[in-house]
Amino acid sequence: MLFIRAFYHSLIDAIQGLPYLPGWEKDIYPAPDVLQTEIGEGNFYFLRDQDRIASGMVVNQKCNEEYRNAKWPEDLKQEQFMVIHMLGVHPDFSGIGFAKEMVRYALKIAKDAGMKAMRLDVLKGNVPAEKLYINLGFSYVDSIPMFYEDTGWTEFELYEIKL
Repeated sequence: MLFIRAFYHSLIDAIQGLPYLPGWEKDIYPAPDVLQTEIGEGNFYFLRDQDRIASGMVVNQKCNEEYRNAKWPEDLKQEQFMVIHMLGVHPDFSGIGFAKEMVRYALKIAKDAGMKAMRLDVLKGNVPAEKLYINLGFSYVDSIPMFYEDTGWTEFELYEIKL
């Protein structure tokens, strides 16, 4: 758990000053207790490059309660879709394709579990994340305000891909 927390702390430090930020704050998002829970439940995935974590993410069936207010193309029950959370690639490894590899792996997890869709939210204005998901076949669904500990009430863009 400590090396995963250290990965996110290092990532947050490294992205300060970049024009497109995910809005993350150390020990607020991702929160240590959330990381511990997701690791314990087997929902945390990462890519290593030699001795360093290059990328990490959570894939599960949990979502912000505001998802129910979005204009999804199909009204799916929560047990019919999965959600990508906390996808981050350390800037030292940007441009290699790790984010695409992580998302493709998340889609495989969801397909293998018999899910109908993969859903996610992106802080509005996080252009690199928006481009990533659109290039991988996700469709923009809606923009809605959601509350997260690190951002407060903020506008998020929702994306979905059918499986």
